Amino acid sequence: MQEDEDLAISPQNQLPVVVARKNLFETLRDRLPHGALHILGALASVGLFALAAYILANVLSTIRFADVVEAMKGTSSAQIFAALFFTALSYLALTGYDVAALWQIKCRAPYRVMALAAFASYAIAFNLGFPVITGAAVRYWIYQRIQMTALQVANVTVITGVTFWLGMTTVIGFTLVKAAEPLAALDHLPVALHMAVGILVLAGVAGYCAFVALEPRRIRLRGHVLELPGPGATIAQLVVGAADLCAAAAALYVLLPTGVDLNFMAFLAIYVFACVLGVVSHAPGGIGVFEATMLNALPGASQGSVLAALLMFRVLYYFVPFVVALAVLGADEGRRRWGALREAVARIIEDRTP
Repeated sequence: MQEDEDLAISPQNQLPVVVARKNLFETLRDRLPHGALHILGALASVGLFALAAYILANVLSTIRFADVVEAMKGTSSAQIFAALFFTALSYLALTGYDVAALWQIKCRAPYRVMALAAFASYAIAFNLGFPVITGAAVRYWIYQRIQMTALQVANVTVITGVTFWLGMTTVIGFTLVKAAEPLAALDHLPVALHMAVGILVLAGVAGYCAFVALEPRRIRLRGHVLELPGPGATIAQLVVGAADLCAAAAALYVLLPTGVDLNFMAFLAIYVFACVLGVVSHAPGGIGVFEATMLNALPGASQGSVLAALLMFRVLYYFVPFVVALAVLGADEGRRRWGALREAVARIIEDRTP
């Protein structure tokens, strides 16, 4: 219909002009078979994971298992407690993702419910992978108790995803500017290039904030309209997302051996970049991809000691919260079932009482 209107407006048959007006990506998508983009994305993820696995295998072939064990034994209790502290801070910040999302969709819920949904969904999704599916399923299981619909839970999942990427983008831009010199010493690229890219990234974030501040913005997802967070909620997303990433990075930073000669800002940039690659690979918790990136990027220490820190981080930040989340969910469900059983027994006794 739109093409017919364009042709009617033009005095001549200008079909090539109409086609030229189309977005290049849309034109390519139209020419590809149905589902081809999903297949290409999956192949890219598999290729990235395979490349990371190959790099990681080469690195591991040069590391002695005894060195890794020795480095893990050398980790002090102060380092472990500090890592647990920053892990707790990171997951506390993650609960802010759901608080901001429910604020945006104008849905009220007790903080304990939001905290349980956020903590459990992320702790499980980080370990099982495919957060859009696993995280949404856990959220729906919890939020249905307060009569939230599947569409509302889907909106929460989308908004929390936006929060994650806003925080990620902001941290990347800030660290590229703030730690341009140490990063340039690592990758041998000009300092000015790091700063220029960082400024462009931050300008993009600022542009998005201005975009949602001018007027309410809506997007359509699978036939449903979702209103994007406004300026206040967007600022909250930026703060929460950045706080989560900084705390998570700090949990690994305190576990690193003393030989790693890198300040926290430069380390944060490397950590976020490794996280991005892990997310793109769709590997659970970015496993393999994250480790390969960190092992090849961190300078000044034996790879065996760095691998020991990465393994301990994997246990403290991923596995321990996963076990705690399962235990909390089990205890919460048991409490609910027990409460329902008590109410049922009480009703039976009341009915039989003359």
